[in-house]
Amino acid sequence: MVEKVVLDFLRPSAPLLAAAVVLDLAFGDPVYPAHPARLIGWTLTQFEKLLRALKLDGYVGGVLLFLLLAVLWCGGTAALIYGLARWSHWAALAGQAFLIYSLVALRDLLQHGWAVELAVRQGDLPEARCRISRLVGRETDRMDLAACRRAAIESLSENLTDGFVSPIFWYAVAGLPGIVLFKVVSTMDSMVGYKTPLYLRFGWCGARLDDLMNWLPARINWVLISLCAMPLPGYSGRKALRIGWLQHALMPGPNSGWSEATTAGAIQRRLVGQIWRHGQLVTELWLGDASDPPAGDDSDVRRSAILLTTAGLGATALALLAIAAIH
Repeated sequence: MVEKVVLDFLRPSAPLLAAAVVLDLAFGDPVYPAHPARLIGWTLTQFEKLLRALKLDGYVGGVLLFLLLAVLWCGGTAALIYGLARWSHWAALAGQAFLIYSLVALRDLLQHGWAVELAVRQGDLPEARCRISRLVGRETDRMDLAACRRAAIESLSENLTDGFVSPIFWYAVAGLPGIVLFKVVSTMDSMVGYKTPLYLRFGWCGARLDDLMNWLPARINWVLISLCAMPLPGYSGRKALRIGWLQHALMPGPNSGWSEATTAGAIQRRLVGQIWRHGQLVTELWLGDASDPPAGDDSDVRRSAILLTTAGLGATALALLAIAAIH
């Protein structure tokens, strides 16, 4: 009987997902020592040390890293729910809701973008560069205030997919194990998914799995952002659809360009521009309609935040409907 209850708790639940999103919007990402993201990162580091000590630092080691983390965290989550269910039905409900809440991050994403905007509005270029450096990997010492705003918008749009839409997508598909597995893969990509001599082979599995798990959510996001832009004054849903379709492949990777190019079309501003790394100009690419001005005005970050919040709420509504219809 308890095992059946545990399976019920592991399945997607529309009320619990709704509660988690409300908590996230109200309070932001919770900060506590046993946060799943922190613990997944710690266990990844320990497994990496073990695998490298065993000379498993190539493709095989990367696959083993994924398997070890997946078994530990998906199995550990099931064990936690089992323990809570044996103690109290309500404790199991609260535990699942709190875990989902800990694994979605819409408010924090918006706060990071707004922190950059506040520094720009104060005319504090060094602080704006410092704050944007926490969101992007490019050099910031050549960026002016408008470039900081553009980078904030790009970060908001890109991270909407992997920070919010993808987690709730995988929760709707596979319940608590699905969202935990996505977080494992996302952590692998952020910690070992680099094209450096140290991680080129070892990090390949995590990077490719991250591409795979974000593939469909990124394209759903293209449609959602475009649809949300249609009724909003001053936005363009048609341009969002067109620019997202035509220019998504201009960005590296199979997924990030969908939301970035679509956002550029929706707010009718051009994004990206010059990007410097290691003292070298790596691109002067512009995303967006050539007739639109570059982003950088006082209202651009605010308008982007409104659009992407609306898209995030739309993704939540879609996930809730899917859960209700299927389960």
